[in-house]
Amino acid sequence: MARRCALLGGLLAAVCLAGTAHAADYAGPLFDAHLHYNEEAWNGQNGPHPPADVIARMKASGVRAIVANSRPNTGSLALAASKEVRDAGIAVVPFVRLYRNRDDYSNWFRDESIYEMVQAELAKGTASGPYKGIGEFHLYDSANADGPVAKKLMVLAEQRDLVVLAHVDDVAIDLLMANTPSKGQKLRLVWAHTGIGGAPVERVDALMARYPGLVGELSYRPGLVCDNEQLCPAWRALLLKYPTRFVIGSDTWVNQRWQHYEGLMKGYRSWLGGLPPALAQGVAFGNGAALFGVPVPGK
Repeated sequence: MARRCALLGGLLAAVCLAGTAHAADYAGPLFDAHLHYNEEAWNGQNGPHPPADVIARMKASGVRAIVANSRPNTGSLALAASKEVRDAGIAVVPFVRLYRNRDDYSNWFRDESIYEMVQAELAKGTASGPYKGIGEFHLYDSANADGPVAKKLMVLAEQRDLVVLAHVDDVAIDLLMANTPSKGQKLRLVWAHTGIGGAPVERVDALMARYPGLVGELSYRPGLVCDNEQLCPAWRALLLKYPTRFVIGSDTWVNQRWQHYEGLMKGYRSWLGGLPPALAQGVAFGNGAALFGVPVPGK
């Protein structure tokens, strides 16, 4: 590994070498900024992951806050209303998801009833307070960022200071930002997986520089972690450059992700332990806490 680092030269070599030494896993609280509690997990009556199960998994993993977005929104509402979640010391940040069913994945951006549903949900709020964001939504074709409902939702999000959680490619980031009143200078957008398809680090860097409210969420991100279970050099350098702009998430979109929840969080703790303590604490919890106004445990 040291020989590989030496071949890189300059800043990347220094960053790479800094990550080669064994470090203890990060031991602080985690903020799961991309969590689903979909109907396959629990629909209020049956399913393999009732509330007691998911709460136990979060507690065992040291997760102290979550962004809840679920298909349909009843899953998020259940977590937000749960006394057991509150008793476990887990803060719930509820988002309005755009999907009532799987058909909505490929049509939401032009379906006026989705816009009406979002407005109705925002008006109701949740048992733990108002919704803090919109999403997660998908765009399988980036051009659909210019769909009529997509445009209206970007305007709505910026006007109401709602965070957007978007599963899109880098082209769609530019299109979505262009549809806001500020042209992307005020909208806060969490980029699920920091780009589907593995946008190059240089492209991520350019978008971070262009849009001050863009935040990268790191689940499923190709090329993030190298063979030593630490961040690859280019990603380590990017997190050092933008220390307040990255968060972690589980993306429990299928039940298998719930079954491996503790392992997913342990993987984060491994590479977080290789970062400078202040950076690790920010990516693990502080950045999400600042984004959503959640208190940091122990402070």
